[in-house]
Amino acid sequence: MRRHVPNLLTATRIAVIPPLVAAFYLPDPWRAWLPLALFVFASVTDWFDGLLARRWQAGSKLGQFMDPIADKLLVVAVILMLAADGRLEGVHVIPAIAILCREMFVSGLREFLAFRGAEMPVSNLAKWKTATQMAALTILLLPAPEAGAPGLVLFWISAALAVQTGWAYVGAARPHFREEEDTP
Repeated sequence: MRRHVPNLLTATRIAVIPPLVAAFYLPDPWRAWLPLALFVFASVTDWFDGLLARRWQAGSKLGQFMDPIADKLLVVAVILMLAADGRLEGVHVIPAIAILCREMFVSGLREFLAFRGAEMPVSNLAKWKTATQMAALTILLLPAPEAGAPGLVLFWISAALAVQTGWAYVGAARPHFREEEDTP
């Protein structure tokens, strides 16, 4: 049973997304606090699934595949909701678009590499990128207006890390971009 717990935590992170999005449409005070609580809960599952998979030696191919997808789905959903809610607007849409584009591109790159029989493991810097995104989004979800400036600064930093790690993944995948010589 223990070997399935990390994957169940990853699945839980994905399952939290619809209620998290719905919570943005609830009346106050639910609207102010429930999205934050659900996001923090989902973010904590990200930390625990990796910790438990390593500690219990319960890593799996499914977990390696689903964990980054769960992270991306969670981050993208919250970014879209913060933009729809007006907490990400104006020039701050730039890092949001950079993060969204990077996440979609890296997912496609992973799929391309899998088609080629290659893997692209998550880099340590990409783990920091995810942690920075989770921290920035947590701050931006706070119902305190004074939290906006620090949250936005961290959000811009997370976008810079997203671009940097995306570029690093392109470099790592470059050898697989060449067409096979025996292709007609």
